[in-house]
Amino acid sequence: MVATLDDTKRSAIAVKLADVKVLQQLLIENEQQFLKELNDPEVRDSIQNMLNDDQKNLGVLETVIGQYGIQAEPKETISEMVKKVRELMQGSKLSLYEKVFQHELLKHQQVMSGLTIHKSAQKIGADVLLAIGPLNTVNFENRAHQEQLKGILEILGVRELTGQDADQGIWARVQDGMAALSGVLGSVVTQNTDKKDINVQDVIRLDHAKVNTLFTELLASNDPQKIQEYFGQIYKDLSVHAEAEEQVVYPKVRPFYGQHDTQELYDEQAEMKRMLDEIKAINPSSSQFKDKIKQLMDVVGDHIRQEESSMFAAIRNNLSTEQSEQLATEFKAAKVKLQEKMGVVSK
Repeated sequence: MVATLDDTKRSAIAVKLADVKVLQQLLIENEQQFLKELNDPEVRDSIQNMLNDDQKNLGVLETVIGQYGIQAEPKETISEMVKKVRELMQGSKLSLYEKVFQHELLKHQQVMSGLTIHKSAQKIGADVLLAIGPLNTVNFENRAHQEQLKGILEILGVRELTGQDADQGIWARVQDGMAALSGVLGSVVTQNTDKKDINVQDVIRLDHAKVNTLFTELLASNDPQKIQEYFGQIYKDLSVHAEAEEQVVYPKVRPFYGQHDTQELYDEQAEMKRMLDEIKAINPSSSQFKDKIKQLMDVVGDHIRQEESSMFAAIRNNLSTEQSEQLATEFKAAKVKLQEKMGVVSK
């Protein structure tokens, strides 16, 4: 049995990520509903832009969860809350202003959940922090959305109470606030707004970075239990990554990357899997253990260099942006199924 790395702590973060995902799906549903009820062109444009961001960020969240490596179900209380909010949003009990008000509260919850996950990751390990890294962009964009929603709430609230349009100065103040927020956060808020989803090269590169971090943490430890736990995570991550590539990525790239080069990638991963099973049988207290890990690192390093240089170049030259993003979606879905099959699941 491969040892598991900090299962209790990691499982708790996995559940929190599942909570964030189900709330993100609810935010998207809400915004689609708002667009049906809104007449103001400026407010509609703002909600539409927010919806575009949230749909893109759902893909980012799915990437983070797959990269994190543990599939989980949201807490029962969160699922129940989502069900109740969905009923209210789709019903007629609340005014449009009240619905947007509830939506702003959900955005605040997303921001705080995202920040909590980030702070918790800092305490657990560098590989966890790296895995959830893309979540920061989602956190910042949700924070920016809060500022936009405040302005929309003032406009809708004044209109509901008086039947008249609000002072346009309200909207100007919101735009000023957004500009100030962007300044504080650098360019993070908008740095990815031109991409609908992460491409397959980005997803693979994230996996590579995480396993390299795990190797570093393992070699730096002198605790046999921690060494075995780090190897357990490496074993799971590399096994899932390799199998998903062989199912989804390599068959897609073979026609333009070439039979010989593609077969070389398969062969490298076969050697990697053989070494993983060999190391699994070695006592982590043995001096031989880290020697074998270093040999594995060499094999993985050569494989990474080939993928990130020649294979990535072939993908850029032969697949459109949309095709590369679709391949990323298929790769992430394959990883989720494999993680569930391996039992990398928290409920």
